Amino acid sequence: MKNRFHQWCDELIKSPAKNSPLEENSDSNKMQFRTVFFKMRPAVLLDGFSSHQLKLIQLVLRKHFKDLVYVRSVDENATWRKIVVYTDSEEDKASLRKEVQEDLLKTTGARVRSAVGFRHVIDLLTSEEKLIVGHNCFLDIAHIYCKFFGPLPSSMVEFALAVHKNLPRIIDTKHLLNSSHIIQYLMKRSSKSLSSAFSVLCPRVSSPSQHVASNSYVKVEVQADETGSCCFNSGAKHEAGYDAFMTGCVFAQACSHLGMKFELHSQSIDFSKNDKIQNYMNLLYPSWNSGTVIDLSTGMENPDSSYKRRYPQIVFSNIVLVWGFPSNIKPKDLKECVCKVFGRDSITSIFFLDSTAALIQFSKEELVNDFLILKYKLESNDDPISVLHPLAKLLEGGNTCAANYETYRDICSSSVSKVLFVDQAEAVGIRWKTKVENGSGETQKFASNTENAPGDGLPVVKQVTGKKNDPKRQSHHQVSCQDILDSLHASNSLFVKQVRST
Repeated sequence: MKNRFHQWCDELIKSPAKNSPLEENSDSNKMQFRTVFFKMRPAVLLDGFSSHQLKLIQLVLRKHFKDLVYVRSVDENATWRKIVVYTDSEEDKASLRKEVQEDLLKTTGARVRSAVGFRHVIDLLTSEEKLIVGHNCFLDIAHIYCKFFGPLPSSMVEFALAVHKNLPRIIDTKHLLNSSHIIQYLMKRSSKSLSSAFSVLCPRVSSPSQHVASNSYVKVEVQADETGSCCFNSGAKHEAGYDAFMTGCVFAQACSHLGMKFELHSQSIDFSKNDKIQNYMNLLYPSWNSGTVIDLSTGMENPDSSYKRRYPQIVFSNIVLVWGFPSNIKPKDLKECVCKVFGRDSITSIFFLDSTAALIQFSKEELVNDFLILKYKLESNDDPISVLHPLAKLLEGGNTCAANYETYRDICSSSVSKVLFVDQAEAVGIRWKTKVENGSGETQKFASNTENAPGDGLPVVKQVTGKKNDPKRQSHHQVSCQDILDSLHASNSLFVKQVRST
């Protein structure tokens, strides 16, 4: 390599107008040396070299050639080129490096502007204050805000006002369908899902093969290729583009039923300012089971008069967070083992976060602490009889953790994001296994034993009042009848108290 570059430099000095004899191919590899001009300077273009070989070339140049410079540049096809350039002085070498650096900055800027992509669309929607139409779109708006405006605010009010500042005109077609008596009459008892509303309100588009005689339907013109007709079927739903198409059709038809005549207006008319839809503007459902509507313009959350509750009302103070249990436990298994202890009507609902984490909503708030205290007592006994307890299946493996709903909120508010909830909890620094609030509102955290592991940095764990373990009963081979009775004592007393209260 050194001999080749020496030969090339000598030829340049002797006959600068002639082509360099370095232009050749290697027999063993597809390594190529080709003389070119780069920034008005003679240069060698390197093709077919591995990264190791290129590093070797750079080492040779730095050690033996003060007038040759190795540079990387991007050509018109956006591919990297490796070039060795001849310079005639230190000033020329510095000038070359400055020019290459400026080119790289320009190329990087162009690539960034090209990669921005959909960001340009968001900026235009914001600056032009365009009407945004979605179906049950609260989560969609949250994703857009998070990806293009900034981190999600910590409260619903802050989020609503921040969204309204950037996107001041939003209409949720699901709220529109539920709030308009005219549209409710047309849909009768049909579901308010997007596909159902599309089928009922837009039969000309959803079922083009069926003849619809009514003139009350909005005509939707669709530009499609020769296979476009096959996309008008229910199988295309839940594809992002087709869902947006269905949402647009449903919105147009809903506006028609509200008395807006599209043919009377030109494309320059701003429908977001039409009086007939102002009452439905900036009102979103914050969740599928909240029974409320949030006004983005004020941040206020109000009851939804059209909401018919199909699921139990969520009461955060009645919820226990459990994670780290065996992945083979299903919702019915979890409910069964808890109800055996606290009674058949003790659980209102169970929501699985993933295969090893769940939220359990009890019927009474006091059952939350009862559950957490019982879990701690069963784990602290550490005797072989614990396998006979109904909660033993839930605690199997020794990795099950539990706390109230506030802990779930704290874990989710972290900037750390993991797929499994157990990994998420570990990533935010949780080292305890059970968190209990006593009657005075103080919080107690219990590790797997009565002392924290060194270096955890957690406060000293407090003890829960209860029976101390008898060292004589730690044997895993001999079990007495008294052992069985003692191990079930805690859960039995809680169950009796529950029965008496009911």
